Amino acid sequence: MTATKTASKKAVSKKGAPVEDVSGKAAPARSATGKRAASPAAAAKKSVSKKAAPAKAAAKKTAPVKAAAKRTAPASSDGTKTTATKTTAKKSAPAKAAAKKTAVKKTAVKKTADKKAPPGQPSVAEPPRDESHTALVRRARRINRELAEVYPYAHPELDFQNPFQLIVATVLSAQTTDLRVNQTTPALFAKYPTPEDLAEANAEEVEEILRPTGYFRAKTKSVIGLSKALRDDFGGEVPGRLEDLVKLPGVGRKTAFVVLGNAFGRPGITVDTHFQRLVRRWKWTEQTEPDKIEAAVGALFPKSEWTMLSHHVIFHGRRICHARKPACGACPIAPLCPAYGEGETDPEKARKLLKYEKGGFPGQRLNPPQSYLDAGGIPAPPLGAG
Repeated sequence: MTATKTASKKAVSKKGAPVEDVSGKAAPARSATGKRAASPAAAAKKSVSKKAAPAKAAAKKTAPVKAAAKRTAPASSDGTKTTATKTTAKKSAPAKAAAKKTAVKKTAVKKTADKKAPPGQPSVAEPPRDESHTALVRRARRINRELAEVYPYAHPELDFQNPFQLIVATVLSAQTTDLRVNQTTPALFAKYPTPEDLAEANAEEVEEILRPTGYFRAKTKSVIGLSKALRDDFGGEVPGRLEDLVKLPGVGRKTAFVVLGNAFGRPGITVDTHFQRLVRRWKWTEQTEPDKIEAAVGALFPKSEWTMLSHHVIFHGRRICHARKPACGACPIAPLCPAYGEGETDPEKARKLLKYEKGGFPGQRLNPPQSYLDAGGIPAPPLGAG
């Protein structure tokens, strides 16, 4: 009987039915594999945990969406922005700044293009900073050739009949126009035709004649001193050497080269205000002192061209390439000029800025060369006319 009960208990245990342990409590049933079966409460808990897992995962997935929504949330009712909005605005700031810089750059490029390429004119690029000496020489000489075609009648714009009249007129041309000198010298030379006459002149009478030229007291002193030096040291004749000319009162290298080139046919570069301005605009030299400008420009041209080069440059400076408002739109050498665009580039407006014969106005000489008259030049009126 006892053996039968024991066998029965073993059979039930094998089938997974609950059996009593020695303490009298029901032991958890075992599965067919021999593992203990989970209690009903544990099974229920596990089932709930499995059901909750997908919900947690879904909540985790929606978290970034909520964060993004927070970033893009609009300003609150009191007008303050959220932290996320500020962060987004801060991140977009560099992009806006970059776009603004690009727009400014495009505008600047457009303005430059408009300035560099007016109607009827080629676009002009500044010569490279590393322009070789050979390239500079070629460009400079080409400019001179172009100017020679534009001003084939270029000449000294002071009226004179001999070296004495030329040297006196050149001294008087400081700080005034050649036109004013030409209107003043006829009365001076009519009364004092030779160095001997002017050397003996009354200073007050000379001052009165020279008053229209400005700085008339200083100029009177110079021309009387000059005349005395010519009378005492050179027999009343103007010397034809540079070293002698620069020793005369009121005579510097500029005046000396004007006299040498135009009265004696000896090459010289006249570095006046027009010449200085233009050669720097054309990047022929960066020098500012007349002696250094003369040396730098002289190295670009053969000596035989120095005198006419001076006339070409000075003519161009007076007629087209003015100091304050150059007529860039009417300039024949615009494609060769690094400073193109500093003045008026519109062709119609630029033509209105032209002076003397280029603008249809009188020139500076009362008695100009015939070649100038043949080219359409108009003589200047005498002092007091009109």
